Amino acid sequence: MIQKITLLIAFIAINSLFAQGINIPVSFNGTFTQQVKNSKGKIIRYRGKVYFNAPSESKWIYKSPTKKEVCSSGKQLVVIDHDLEQVSYYKINKGFNLSRVLKRARLYKGRTYTTKYGDILYTIILNRKGEIEQIAYKDNLDNIVNIMFNTIHYRNTPLSGSKFICARPKGYDTIY
Repeated sequence: MIQKITLLIAFIAINSLFAQGINIPVSFNGTFTQQVKNSKGKIIRYRGKVYFNAPSESKWIYKSPTKKEVCSSGKQLVVIDHDLEQVSYYKINKGFNLSRVLKRARLYKGRTYTTKYGDILYTIILNRKGEIEQIAYKDNLDNIVNIMFNTIHYRNTPLSGSKFICARPKGYDTIY
């Protein structure tokens, strides 16, 4: 009888932990691998570093196969393509808000959560600590995108604003 009660308490505790939703960090940084599969089955794998401050400030530093920096304030997107020596600036009408996506996500099964944001369905997988391990979605161009966080470090304080600067290198072309 005691074993059944202990098992029941453990089951309730685990379910309540997952029912609470995803732990939304104030900030995080880490390394990632991003796999993009197009409608013809061709796969491209990117690797790099990521920095994030809630709700939507981010910087993705792609190291391979191309060298790029992508910075977003939630209102503006800056893309520095080091291979092309080009900087592009975009105004964001409907910015991507990772905090909102995580907050809306609901438990699907195990450590897997899903949510729809805009017209896109996101699948989010957590690691054993309850931190983001993987985010997958199908983009507007029918590419299947899978971002796997190889390492991730959650923080309770925001990262320094200097981490999110995408400074235009001298001599690079500029596109507005």
